[in-house]
Amino acid sequence: MKKFFLGYVPYYKNYKLKFTFAFIGILLVSGGTSGTAYIMKPLLDDIFINKDEAMLTILPLFIIAVYMAKGFGRFIQVYFISYIGQDIIRLVRDKLYAHLLGLDMAFFNRKHSGELISKITNDINRIQTAVSTKIATILQEIITIIALIGMTIYLNPMLAFYGLVVLPLVIFPLRKLAKKMKKISFRSQEKNSDITAHLSESFNNIELIKASNTEHTEGLRFFKHNKLFFDLNMKAVKTNELVSPLMEIAGSIAIATVIIVGGGLVIDDQMTAGSFFSFVTALFMLYTPIKRLSSVYNSLQDAIAAQQRVDELFAKKPTIISGVQKMSDNISNIKFTDVCLSFGDTKALEDINLEIKKGEKLALVGDSGGGKSSLVNLIMRFYDNQTGSITIDGIDIKDYSLKCLRKNIAIITQRVYIFNDTIEANICYGQPYDKENIISALKSAYAYEFVMELKHGTQTILQEQGTNLSGGQRQRIAIARALYRQPQIIIFDEATSALDNTSEQKITKVLQELSVDKIVIIIAHRLSTIKKAKKLALFQNGNIICYGDQEYMATKCQAYKKLKNIV
Repeated sequence: MKKFFLGYVPYYKNYKLKFTFAFIGILLVSGGTSGTAYIMKPLLDDIFINKDEAMLTILPLFIIAVYMAKGFGRFIQVYFISYIGQDIIRLVRDKLYAHLLGLDMAFFNRKHSGELISKITNDINRIQTAVSTKIATILQEIITIIALIGMTIYLNPMLAFYGLVVLPLVIFPLRKLAKKMKKISFRSQEKNSDITAHLSESFNNIELIKASNTEHTEGLRFFKHNKLFFDLNMKAVKTNELVSPLMEIAGSIAIATVIIVGGGLVIDDQMTAGSFFSFVTALFMLYTPIKRLSSVYNSLQDAIAAQQRVDELFAKKPTIISGVQKMSDNISNIKFTDVCLSFGDTKALEDINLEIKKGEKLALVGDSGGGKSSLVNLIMRFYDNQTGSITIDGIDIKDYSLKCLRKNIAIITQRVYIFNDTIEANICYGQPYDKENIISALKSAYAYEFVMELKHGTQTILQEQGTNLSGGQRQRIAIARALYRQPQIIIFDEATSALDNTSEQKITKVLQELSVDKIVIIIAHRLSTIKKAKKLALFQNGNIICYGDQEYMATKCQAYKKLKNIV
């Protein structure tokens, strides 16, 4: 637990004034609690036994003052501690999200999106109560315990010994419960991630689920995850609530002992009735914060388990390291020399050698899994090649700044990314807003006509994944987004696959126009889109088996002839 809180010390340092106010509130609550116990002595001795009329006037005012202090103290404590906790968690969540976005594509390929969402939301929410309300509770209860122990010792040291001697006996079982709670909490959070992952997967594939009549199957899968989550939560409740009976038993033994010993002292006139009842009240009140502190310590294990899961993400480091070189505004070529790429024992690319010059259009063809997309991923530096080199204007792309490299490359893939925002916002995503450039990009992508037919034109709000557009319309919006950036390198990865013949012909014209002063790379299965390509590379099992112009490929490459006949 110490390590957990030490990790947040750098954050706490930014809230010194707010912590001061919160601590004042804690002192008022703790002081008011111990003051309430002390009131029992003058109440019995001075008012009911000694008939002191002056005390009858003073004591009610004192009681009002004590409870006002407690109420005001609790308010400022809760407010400032909640502010600190909420703000720290906001910063941690921002930091975690930014950290995740900086990790490599390989990390996201290994991790389920639902699991990451669960850690950013659910796990951090569990931590929030620990760094805010729990720490305040711990401080408040510790100060209250100290004040009440001091009160009992002040009233009668011997009775204090009998009343407190049982406390060390419950420490061992409480620690055992805390360790068990931590294990249960970790498993519970893992299962919560499974639920979030399953929900994410279900909603993202709802079309397939309905088409396959698998609603019942998916329901059963969710039922299993949910039932296990329920069982773990009930174990957590059982473990946490065992604290209460343990403390109740220990407290009852202590109180019984005090009554026997203290009652004898009162009978022998060695202690006043008021002092005895004040002592008993303090002892009764003492076991409440001790019990609450034990319960808080137990529930903190939930936050510690969540912190471990979050720390696992923070421990991940990107392997794609940015260079510092700036890219020229007028690049002339991209060159691959003996490039190899592997994923574990699987070879994705082997000994790739090719060159693409400015003004050229290179088409990558071949069967699925041949290595075409892997080559594109290397240009984007989603992955790094193990051997060989990829250079732009003679400089290895690993030496370029990642931001600069990707700024100069636009990629349009088979999977179209549409955000729940206006068409304008989708097109200028990540770039400064320019109305004229938006219109120009829409026209170049042959999307302007259908966009202006929409009720709100370029201000039309697109639904998540662009479900209020057709497949071809979504692709043309994606193409417009790429053209808006005015990149030096444009990559089309099956980007015309959902277009009708008329739209495809128009986009083919755009590609031809772009290739005049840009480097254009096209991945295509439909050979109609690459008729004007100056060079073609035929991929098979991670190798380029044929590479040349249209005439060479048509006459010398048997695999290309076969592919052409199939298409």
